[in-house]
Formats: sequence, structure tokens, C-alpha cells
Amino acid sequence: MPILIKSAANIEAMRAAGQVVAEVHRKMAGIIEPGITTAELDAAAVAIISAAGGSASFLGYGGFPASICASVNEEVIHGIPGDRALLEGDVISIDVGVFLDGFHGDAAATYPVGTISDEAAALIAATEAAFEAGFAAAVAGNRVGDISAAIQQSAEAAGFGIVRGYAGHGVGRRMHEDPSVPNYGEAGTGAKLQPGMTLAIEPMVTLGSHETEELDDGWTVVTVDRKPAAHYEHTVLVTDGVPERLTHLVEMVVY
Repeated sequence: MPILIKSAANIEAMRAAGQVVAEVHRKMAGIIEPGITTAELDAAAVAIISAAGGSASFLGYGGFPASICASVNEEVIHGIPGDRALLEGDVISIDVGVFLDGFHGDAAATYPVGTISDEAAALIAATEAAFEAGFAAAVAGNRVGDISAAIQQSAEAAGFGIVRGYAGHGVGRRMHEDPSVPNYGEAGTGAKLQPGMTLAIEPMVTLGSHETEELDDGWTVVTVDRKPAAHYEHTVLVTDGVPERLTHLVEMVVY
């Protein structure tokens, strides 16, 4: 499938969807604490998305039964919200997708629950640093492999594992578009980056082995060694200059 280059109007629509995603994450950062359930987090996200006139990209996608992904500790991605109450010392990755006026925005972050271990804090910081390395490589004229290699080098240099079985992706009118954006690879390979490309860049980093498996629910992906993982993602616009995070909160919006 061809890589879709977005028009100025398309990009404005994606910025609008991205702002709703960012507002959900602002809310998550304020309410995640010991005792809250992942279902309550899902409900809080739905309230913001609905008030903005959007819909949750993930709800019903491939049969997914919730509006956000809430992945706790060893859960890497695709955790299903439910009655699980968060505990002091947990880490939780929240992945949010919003569909608004024909376009999707997609971003994830990993949050501490109360006071967490130094190891867990370092894991979260390393995951965000890996994203920043990939983001810096998302420059017109580079290739997808330059993003992948930068993410891998950053995470592994910090002593962490980088998940290989799941990848970032193009995003726009569809939740998943070409190209695939792996979190490991060789610089100078893959599709050439062009202005107007929109990519979900999303390192998934582990405290131990990079190997993962899917649970019997058919969704939740966990580390094989059951050590914690972290996930960080933005929808990124490739431009003629510095790339742009379309899911970065530009101004506070209260719904």
C-alpha cells in the first residue's frame, strides 16, 4: 500500500485529534494513583473524547473491548481495562487513540503509581529517551531505518531490552497505515521520509529480556520473563525541518 502524504488540511485535522489525545494523557497524569481501577481510567478517557466530539480509535478495533489500552507492570501493550486496582509501586502504560473529523491521533505514555523503584523510574526515562532519539531522526531525507536504529541504540546503550515483535506505524485516516516503523533496525534502510508523512513512533522497552508473549485473552502482550516494560509514543509529522509532535498538548482544554 502506498505511503500517504498528508495535505495541510489533513494535518490540521490530525492536530485537532492529537490535542484530544494529549488532553486525555493530561487527565491520566492527574488521576493515576494507588486504588484507582483501570476501568475508571478508561471511563475518564471516554468522557474527554466524547465531550470533544470524537470517538475512541481502539474501541472495537479488531474486536478490542475497551477505549484505551492500560498495561500494568509486565504488560507491554494492549492491556484491557477492568476491575484491577492499581497498587503503590506499579507502572502503567496508557495508550490512547482518538478519531475526530476523519483522522486519528495516537499516543502512549508510562506513568508511575505512587512511589516506584529506581529501576522502574530509569526504565520510564530510558523509554522516553529512546522516543526522543527516534523523533530526532524523523527528518525528511532520512529513512525509516534511521528512526529504528536510533531507538534501538538509545535503549540498548542504557542497558534495556527493546521489543521486536511490535512496531510503530503510519497513521492518518486509518489507525494503521504504511510504513511500519520498527523499534530496531539498520540505519539507511526502509522507506525515505518525506514532508507530510505522519508516523506513530512508539518505543516499547523492557527491564529484562525483549521477548514477549500474548496472554489467553488474545490481546495483552507481556514480557516472557515478567519483568516490567514501558511504552512511549507520539504521532509525529515529518516536515521540511524539525519534526512535530501532533499529540503534544499545545494549550489546556477543559471539557
